[in-house]
Amino acid sequence: MIKKGSKLYSILFNKCPQCHEGDFMNEKNMFKLHKAFKMNEKCAHCGLKYMMEPSFFYGAMYVNYALTVGLAIITFVIATLFFDMTMLESFFPIVVVLILTIPITIRLSRIIWINIFVKYKPNSTKLNTSKT
Repeated sequence: MIKKGSKLYSILFNKCPQCHEGDFMNEKNMFKLHKAFKMNEKCAHCGLKYMMEPSFFYGAMYVNYALTVGLAIITFVIATLFFDMTMLESFFPIVVVLILTIPITIRLSRIIWINIFVKYKPNSTKLNTSKT
């Protein structure tokens, strides 16, 4: 079981990396594409500002790249081993998988990126963050 206080909890449950209470993204359903990529400006519980500096989430592009390369490799291995496809034939399933997982990888990359820089503080509230 994934417990509050771990980075994995914040990533999988779309929670603030500092308090694990407030939501990171506005929309819980990642397949409502018109709202899927909108983030909250700050945590409703502890007040952590998510956009710490201008262009902070540009670094999430590197995480997204790693996630999509991993998905492409997994899809290629499945296509060649289980479906006996050639390298050229496996191109189509790779493209389909990458297109279908865009909402997942973009959201995951952003929350993974912020979790790299922000540590969990179990007693963080709006009062605690305003003093720093």
